[in-house]
Amino acid sequence: MDPDLYREMAEIQQEHWWFRARREILARVIARLGLPTQADVLEIGAGTGGNLAMLTLYGKVSAVEMDPFARDYASQMSGIPVACGCLPDALPFADKAFDLICLFDVLEHIDNDCDALRRVHALLKPGGRAVVTVPAYQWLYGPHDRAHHHVRRYTATQLALQARGAGLTVMRSGYFNALLFPPIALHRLHQILTGRREGHDATLPGRVTNGILHATFRLEKYIVPFTLFPYGTSVLAVLARESPEITRSQTGVALRDGRRRVHDTASPGRYPADRTGPLRCMGSEWRGVHGSHTNLVLAQQHLDL
Repeated sequence: MDPDLYREMAEIQQEHWWFRARREILARVIARLGLPTQADVLEIGAGTGGNLAMLTLYGKVSAVEMDPFARDYASQMSGIPVACGCLPDALPFADKAFDLICLFDVLEHIDNDCDALRRVHALLKPGGRAVVTVPAYQWLYGPHDRAHHHVRRYTATQLALQARGAGLTVMRSGYFNALLFPPIALHRLHQILTGRREGHDATLPGRVTNGILHATFRLEKYIVPFTLFPYGTSVLAVLARESPEITRSQTGVALRDGRRRVHDTASPGRYPADRTGPLRCMGSEWRGVHGSHTNLVLAQQHLDL
């Protein structure tokens, strides 16, 4: 992300409607995870530290950020040392494991998102949880995404496929920021259709507009902790690292040797040998414009999504 954007984020993250309401929603989501008392919590890509105070409600917080200005600002503001590092590279926590790892609008910045999620899996304790948010729908990719150096936007299914390929169990996956989806989508589409190439939406609106947008978005904190929306401008997933036992999930049966058998929809209850094998990340295959639908459908058929 451009260094100037980190400075703008530092100035507005406590007041801007999107940051404020998202924190309130995510706090409610995390509160329902059943974390242990004083859980070990890690935020990867902490930015300028706007979420750190909220995360301290749930345990002892560690944080990592790659940008020097953002890292120093977050440390000074929160009093929490923020380490240097970025995914999918090794992070400075080789001797630690975490009950909760948070990636709030981080994964979309990373070229190899599947390796990044594998790193998250390695850092989680058995039974630990990861809460991941990303921007939704590639057809909304526009100047805001370019300014923030987004590699891609996701659907809920795409994020779930990448998570499963990294060995994580998908506990929940769906959308939020749905109440404001129509005006936001129209705004983004107008930017795309008029050929706007630069600019971003991370500026503080007027007081009245900011208040109305915050009041609308924050209503979702009463909904999202219990049920996710079928559409929205953001995707949310709650992921888990299961203990090394035989577990069942939507996608079939996870075996002790790391392979996964998938239900044969043509023969319910059977697990034919030719459909047993390692579950792999989709990698970059689904990102192509022309091949995305075919690849995704094939993956969905294989995973019985």
